[in-house]
Amino acid sequence: MKPVGIFVLLAFLASGLVFAQAAKVPDNWARLSFLAGEWEGVGTGAPGEAIGGTSFAFDLDKKILVRKNWAKYPPQPGEKTGLFHQDLMIIYRSPGESSFRAIYFDNEDHVINYFVSFPEKPNAAVFETDPAQKGPLFRLTYELRADGTLANVFLIAGPGEGFKVYAQGVLKKKR
Repeated sequence: MKPVGIFVLLAFLASGLVFAQAAKVPDNWARLSFLAGEWEGVGTGAPGEAIGGTSFAFDLDKKILVRKNWAKYPPQPGEKTGLFHQDLMIIYRSPGESSFRAIYFDNEDHVINYFVSFPEKPNAAVFETDPAQKGPLFRLTYELRADGTLANVFLIAGPGEGFKVYAQGVLKKKR
């Protein structure tokens, strides 16, 4: 084989090794990928129950995961209209950090900063505020169940108190 042919063959093999190694790079978002998609609330729609939906979508070349959420609550006694709640949460990794964080905004003027952790079980994530902060603490959990539904629970702890369930629900992935 001519020297030029050997060089071309070696370059081709080396490029294959580079692509093979690039394919082995772990997906930094694998622990949160179970959330991706559009989800709708599962329930009866009976009086007193909210209806709603959530979407999780990667954005900015998979540098962030964006959650958009909405819920419509029926009127309470004495009210003419119910509450329409919307929120936006951006999940991200700070440069040089391996852990995830999130920031939450809603149409009721709440802003919440979360640290994200992962329980031992797969397809579950916990969003929790810093326990050293002043004021109430918040915890939001997601768990993908065996039946394909997504259980979520939002808990609040007042200063010096334990967490109590504020809202919970089950979501079903839209087709």
